[in-house]
Amino acid sequence: MQALFGFQLIAVFTTSFKEDLSPTERVLHLVAILLVTIAVALVIAPAALHRQMEPMAVSRRFIAISSRLLMASMAPLAAGICLDVYIVARVILGTSVGAAIIAALLLGVFIVFWLVVPRRARRP
Repeated sequence: MQALFGFQLIAVFTTSFKEDLSPTERVLHLVAILLVTIAVALVIAPAALHRQMEPMAVSRRFIAISSRLLMASMAPLAAGICLDVYIVARVILGTSVGAAIIAALLLGVFIVFWLVVPRRARRP
């Protein structure tokens, strides 16, 4: 997540960011940054909670809260990555349609490996 966040931040300061991207695509990049920031906050929250709630123990309550926070981070992380992949693909391919197809396929990969496969693995 740190590498992705670094890429997102540095991209804004390049000359081609304003030249190659439309205003809408620049806003999409901002939305992607916000989504990844939310995901980072959700992933780091369990460590902050642990140090403040129960620094010397790990309770079932803490594990349940941490699991919910980590699961909640997956949607904004996937969405942020897909939006940034769209931006990168749009610049490389020069077409919005191809970039949207790539981003949609990537979203499908996230859905399969983060939702479908784990749910099937839980079944006896």
